[in-house]
Amino acid sequence: MTAERIIKKYPNRRLYDTELSRYITLADVRALVMQGTPFRVLDTANDADLTRSILLQIMLEEETGGEPLFSANMLAQIIRFYGGTMQGMFAHYLEQSLEAFARQQQHLAEDLGTKPFELMGRMTERNLELWANAQKEFLRAAGFGETSAREDSDSTETS
Repeated sequence: MTAERIIKKYPNRRLYDTELSRYITLADVRALVMQGTPFRVLDTANDADLTRSILLQIMLEEETGGEPLFSANMLAQIIRFYGGTMQGMFAHYLEQSLEAFARQQQHLAEDLGTKPFELMGRMTERNLELWANAQKEFLRAAGFGETSAREDSDSTETS
């Protein structure tokens, strides 16, 4: 088995799994995502990488099919970052936050046999630390380092 599964997208919109040698559906691609299987979707016409657009299509189906993950306000806020100077930093911040959340969920699943309330307390404390560190990094990268933050708080106190 190759390190990365190749799915080919034909002009008729059909997806072909080269490893299984058969056509698959978006539900099958979603299953690959859920299993953590690395894959790429390539356009048969020009070998363009269509992975992101297929993943977005799956997300759209998920959002319209049941209880949505994203509120309209959240989506509007994300859209506002496109094209702005903070787009790259926001993408990095969001990716790091999701990775931290996923690691935390994995640890929770591994520790589930321990005392639930103690576990929830530890998880809450760790989550607050992770978000505080991510926010500090985001602000530092945006040019609002500790010096700027201290100067801002000093000027607020004297007002």
